[in-house]
Amino acid sequence: MHLTHFLATLALLHGAASQQIYDIVGSFRLKIHRIQTTWDRSHLLTYFQPTPDPINFVAPGPIGSADIVIDDSSVYQTVYGFGAALTDSSAGLLSTLKSQNSGSYWKLMDYLFNATDGANAAGFSYVRVPLGASDFSTRAYSYDDTSGDTSLSHFNIGVAPSQVFSILDDILSINSQVRVHVVPWSPPGWMKSGGTMDGGSLNSQYISTMATYLLKSLQGFKSKGIPVYAISIQNEPENSNPTYPTCTMPVATHAQIGLALRTLMNNNGFSSTKLIGYEHNWSDAANYPVQLMQQAGSAFAGVAFHCYEGTVSEQAKFTSQYPDKEVYFTECSGENGSDWWSDIKWYMDNLHVSCRSFIGSISYGASSGLMWNLALDGNGNPKLPGTTSCGGPGCRGVVQINSDATWSVNQEFYTLGQASKAIIPRDHGGPWGKRIGVTVGGSLDWALVVGAYVTGRVSSTDWDRYSIVVLNWDDSASSGWNPQPVKATIEFRGMQATYTFPVGVTTLWWYAEPTSLTNQGLVVQEAGAIPMSFYATS
Repeated sequence: MHLTHFLATLALLHGAASQQIYDIVGSFRLKIHRIQTTWDRSHLLTYFQPTPDPINFVAPGPIGSADIVIDDSSVYQTVYGFGAALTDSSAGLLSTLKSQNSGSYWKLMDYLFNATDGANAAGFSYVRVPLGASDFSTRAYSYDDTSGDTSLSHFNIGVAPSQVFSILDDILSINSQVRVHVVPWSPPGWMKSGGTMDGGSLNSQYISTMATYLLKSLQGFKSKGIPVYAISIQNEPENSNPTYPTCTMPVATHAQIGLALRTLMNNNGFSSTKLIGYEHNWSDAANYPVQLMQQAGSAFAGVAFHCYEGTVSEQAKFTSQYPDKEVYFTECSGENGSDWWSDIKWYMDNLHVSCRSFIGSISYGASSGLMWNLALDGNGNPKLPGTTSCGGPGCRGVVQINSDATWSVNQEFYTLGQASKAIIPRDHGGPWGKRIGVTVGGSLDWALVVGAYVTGRVSSTDWDRYSIVVLNWDDSASSGWNPQPVKATIEFRGMQATYTFPVGVTTLWWYAEPTSLTNQGLVVQEAGAIPMSFYATS
């Protein structure tokens, strides 16, 4: 990416925009903006004005091969952000890069986390952090490894690698709105059957001790100046692996810890911190998380899902029973050696956008979309010595950091970035995007996977931003290779725009007056409006 050239181009675009007054039809601006990533990589999270320019909303005519119908009267969950996990391994690699080439490090961090509207960056705004060791640590450790220390007098947040906190500080210096979500891979080994963090389960006599341990973890992060948005009790509670920190945890134990921890949090200054349950695969959505809410629903704001077993549609087995509980998607990993474009198709269809299957998890109610390691080397290392986790070709980080102090971003970056652009606040300190209703019709309805969002404004008189994230996967990959652009119509408030989507991911946005003003019959006209825009990934 040629950052300097890109920013100069963007400045020219915005300068030109500031000299125009865009026409208004009904109650929304006529021009569309875009960001795009295409299958052939000719565009990689690229901001540019569309062709033709402008893309106009006009009186409706015949529909295109696909017809995207946006229903902004149906407003669903707030989407709080996209991102990945800052494991010990990721923090170590990023810290090494910083010491070797500070300029390159800060360029990368800005590219990842700058959430300024219009910035040449993905705008990541959600980071998951293990409490203690995971399979991506140099050693197995907890914050209190003194056997039998039920008073937790030896608890020490400082046993974690210092890079974890220094990198979090740097992230927050770029994007102060980043949400930090913490979760242990295992309780301290002395609390468990077998006496080790690797595999096994929590002994029931330590339920209240574990709740206090988690409270102390929150207090430890606070002492480091890191605000915690959410905490989970156990990563993957149905997984026990003797080669790295894991812990099976029955629903009843999970529920009891949750009830005790929620009380401790409320009584110790963490009443606004969310408590999230489950943190495991789609495949058991109808059972474990449902039972957890039945036993301790008052303690938990919601649950989190991972992608490794089951299908995204199974999230509905939870949300249909608990529609008022929040859902987060917190882990999925790429695998080294897989196909770049095939991965993007799968991520967009399953994790972000689609109602068919990162668009997918959002459409089934998720408020976040996260990958696993933020950064690894080209071999999926470093890992905990001896672990069987991420075997075979190895897990892939969102970013690859090399020993010569160079870096590159992988396909996960582009899928996260395309989705993130649709929901980051339009105004500094403003609201985050919310999912709204959208359907696709026409003869090629199968070719487009679409998510739609509205982002409110700080001032009630400013117009809302409307965004769609569109995957065109019409590549005929099953029978050969013949990527086909799809000419689509976009229906919005009784008007229609036309755009031809290349094979890839396109994020389009435009501005319209809030529905609250529309309902009052008010029309607001602004000068110097930002045109309908577009980000793309090829």
